[in-house]
Amino acid sequence: MPEDLSLLQALLEQSPVSRFIVDRDFVCRSAHGETVSILGAAEAQLWDRPISEALEPEVEKVWRQRFERAFEGESLALRERRGAVSWQILVFPLRMEDEVRFAAAVATDATAWSRADQELRNTVLGALKAQEFERNMVSRFLHDSVGQNMTALGLQLDLIRMDLEPISPEICRRIVGIQKLLETMMEQVREYSFELNPATVERAGLRTALDRLAARFQGRFTGAVRLNVDPSLKLDRRIAHAMYYIAQEAIENAAQHASCSAVEIAVKSSRNGTFLEVRDNGRGFDPADLSGGCRGLGLLTMEHYAAQAGLDLSITSTREGGTAVRATATGAT
Repeated sequence: MPEDLSLLQALLEQSPVSRFIVDRDFVCRSAHGETVSILGAAEAQLWDRPISEALEPEVEKVWRQRFERAFEGESLALRERRGAVSWQILVFPLRMEDEVRFAAAVATDATAWSRADQELRNTVLGALKAQEFERNMVSRFLHDSVGQNMTALGLQLDLIRMDLEPISPEICRRIVGIQKLLETMMEQVREYSFELNPATVERAGLRTALDRLAARFQGRFTGAVRLNVDPSLKLDRRIAHAMYYIAQEAIENAAQHASCSAVEIAVKSSRNGTFLEVRDNGRGFDPADLSGGCRGLGLLTMEHYAAQAGLDLSITSTREGGTAVRATATGAT
């Protein structure tokens, strides 16, 4: 048995995998491996110390929430990047005598897997670029061809109605009915064309485009939607375009995943530059959680537009504390 314990101790100390365990008082009862890059504290700083003392406040807040979920019986699969290293992290309940007494975490260097994941993400982003090109083509066709032809048809019907008005009022009334139907169709074409390619961002500015976006979102959202855009801001076209699409994806994520009652869209200036922020008061999530609601195509799309315009994109969220998506144009005014 002593030899077995020695082997186990050697395995823990020499394994490239990092491990740490906390009890229900959030006191670290065990720590092995590279913990500095994950927790910001070395092994010696963790042993037998409350995480509230051993970790920086922001780090402690995140890990306390993760351990709380483990104590509730939940297992978490997370991925975090620290410098050049990507970590695959498992947080899980540790049972003794069928009772969850501890919460444990195991972290493995997943940098190689992250490179493969990045290649896949680049492939998806390439598909998004191709999709954007197709959307623009369809939008121009709807606006330049379908929309203009429908406008011309409406004018022709107007001329026919005026010619027939002295002869057959009944036919004129039918023509008016057709014109009303045509106007409805034209408005639908314009709306769909705008959704495919929000040219209003270029023609009338970001605020007008966000106004229309908020109005459409409010039509199917039961909560409150607030829009706060600094009217004095003048943004480069590429930046405004990217911010619009990021806002669109962010509020879609809020509607689908957050279970929120309020969404706020803000575009303001700060010392770091001009930023777009979309904030909700929903249930939130852990941004490192591989099963999190915002880690799908929506996040890839936001990253795509942020990269195109040179924006810094960040997502901050806590469970039950809401989510904030921020895209910052450094130095923009």
